[in-house]
Amino acid sequence: MEVRLVALLASFIEVSTEYALARLEVTMLMPDAPVPPVISRPSEASEDALRREWPEIETALDAARAYLKAVDREEGGHLKEESAYGWLRRTVKELDQYARAVRWVLTITEREED
Repeated sequence: MEVRLVALLASFIEVSTEYALARLEVTMLMPDAPVPPVISRPSEASEDALRREWPEIETALDAARAYLKAVDREEGGHLKEESAYGWLRRTVKELDQYARAVRWVLTITEREED
């Protein structure tokens, strides 16, 4: 696996752990609010697994971004005022940045293989 991809995946996995904790905290603080979506990690550290699973991870990240937009639009929502929600928002932003970089590396390596 390419070195850039390994470094990006390590960062993505680290932040996805933070996201899982933030997601849990938001869910505990606001049990009646909609639950943030789960964002999984690659099942193994291989380029094949990553290429197979990455589209599903990107879809889950899209759902997390949509969740944040829905909460932000909600009038009178108290969730936005919680520090856990800020933590959730930051982790989604970081995951999005790493995901874009992973997609770029995957695209570049596909082109180089052709």
